[in-house]
Amino acid sequence: MNFVKPKVVLSKCIEFAECRYNGQSISSEVVKMLKDYVEFIPVCPEVEIGLSIPRDAVRVVSDDGLSTFKLKQIKTDKDFTFEMNEFSEDFINNLEEVDGFILKSRSPSCGLNQVKVYRNTEKGAPISSKGKGFFGKKIYDFFCPKPIEDEGRLNNFRIRNHFFTAIFSIASFREVKKNMNMKNLVEFHSKNKFLILSYNEKELRILGKIVANKDKKSIEDVFFDYEKHFLNVFENIPNPNTALNVLMHVMGYFKDKISSDEKQFFLDTLKSYKDKRVPLSVPNHILKSWIIKYNEEYLSNQTFFEPYPKELYIISDSGKGRNL
Repeated sequence: MNFVKPKVVLSKCIEFAECRYNGQSISSEVVKMLKDYVEFIPVCPEVEIGLSIPRDAVRVVSDDGLSTFKLKQIKTDKDFTFEMNEFSEDFINNLEEVDGFILKSRSPSCGLNQVKVYRNTEKGAPISSKGKGFFGKKIYDFFCPKPIEDEGRLNNFRIRNHFFTAIFSIASFREVKKNMNMKNLVEFHSKNKFLILSYNEKELRILGKIVANKDKKSIEDVFFDYEKHFLNVFENIPNPNTALNVLMHVMGYFKDKISSDEKQFFLDTLKSYKDKRVPLSVPNHILKSWIIKYNEEYLSNQTFFEPYPKELYIISDSGKGRNL
């Protein structure tokens, strides 16, 4: 299967440059793994606003932790709030169409959650709350529901699998959108049917109606509506039980072709998946073997069975965020 290279904005300190406040970089096996498959757009907001490498660290400051957040340098108490907000807005306004973001976790500029908000810049200052970094918040507010993650959470298999699925699916749609061809959109929707179903059945129905276009909307409006709802599909990590429905549905294609023993083995495997004893890839591989054996062309084109390059499918798990 051929894949379009996703365009992903990345905090530059992750594998690309030694530009952290201490002059170091961050190692990420996930980013290393993606380098051959993704077009990265590296950025370091703190360097872009004129801070040096290395530099005195900055922190998010708020008197009450609820309002009037500022980005201040700890040693000098200098306020960089205006500069960071201005850069973030300029970056967003000048950014080409992208498919996702990987930002530095807990960074006062790039962090997406758990960023410490201090009362002041003094040593030992109490933490008043936790939230997003300045750049990270601007990105989240403008681009959500596009996939936006930090490098730490991507060590969790379920989160990583969802992120990879989302960026490659969105990149594929970006390619289809270039020509605004209705036939191509119908084909795209058809081959993504089971993948969308495994995420959100409601959005699948909406997308189907958009493609049917009974209201005779312009092709520009059709693509606009489709993109909006296609992005909604990947807003949340899917419930594993929704994949069970897809697997059972696909098995129906082979009900008159497989033996009773094969059927029972598959059902036992589904139970193991439901009980979290095997990953989704196990029942998927059984179905793929039947697809090949019985030459089910429609199923062979379904992205559900390979939503991103198989070389990126590594079942390593930090154990964190398992219930997310």
